[in-house]
Amino acid sequence: MAGLWRSYQALMTRHPWSVQILTAGTNTHCLQIHNLSTSYTKVSIIAIHALVSKTETLPFYYPRIYVKYYYIDQSVLLSSLVGAGDVISQQLIERRGLANHSGRRTARMMAIGFCFVGPVIGGWYKVLDRLVIGGSKSAAMKKMLVDQLAFAPCFLGVFLGLSGALNGLTMEQNAAKLRRDYPDALISNYYLWPPVQIANFYFVPLHHRLAVVQIVALTWNSYLSWKANQM
Repeated sequence: MAGLWRSYQALMTRHPWSVQILTAGTNTHCLQIHNLSTSYTKVSIIAIHALVSKTETLPFYYPRIYVKYYYIDQSVLLSSLVGAGDVISQQLIERRGLANHSGRRTARMMAIGFCFVGPVIGGWYKVLDRLVIGGSKSAAMKKMLVDQLAFAPCFLGVFLGLSGALNGLTMEQNAAKLRRDYPDALISNYYLWPPVQIANFYFVPLHHRLAVVQIVALTWNSYLSWKANQM
């Protein structure tokens, strides 16, 4: 069984996109390898290997398209999630009701997600993976510290400042808003993100990290939208 697991890991290392797409939604996914019989798993790994070998010869298949359009993909994802966060903020936190929902505000937040949040965070994870190499516990801790001490404070300040500018605040008003809201937002960030990021860097492959972050960030985006639009 250990040998089969090593075979699966080798396939994941060489062809991560193909293996995950081919095994998505089926019992051949070897993260559940301990629940499968040895013979069934062996056949599954052989089948996966054959399918991966074939798909690698195709000129256009999803993993290559995903890599080619990585930043567009992340921008669309982040735009949708930031927009969803704003809808949650308006309806559940501020309790505006559908009649008083500001579609213009949601559109502004989605624009920030598409033009700023998606490209910046997507690019940052690539840079961080080159800065701190490895998947050990110590490497995960280093990545979390670099992310939270170097990136998060800058990102949060720019996000709040950009939101204020798009809301029509003057430089003086925006600066006053940052002085008022930034410390609370940064403290809230440190309550939530360090444990999430340690788990993310230690357990999750690079190409899934942004998705994991944004599942958690749906709640965080709701808070940020509320904070960013407090006048």
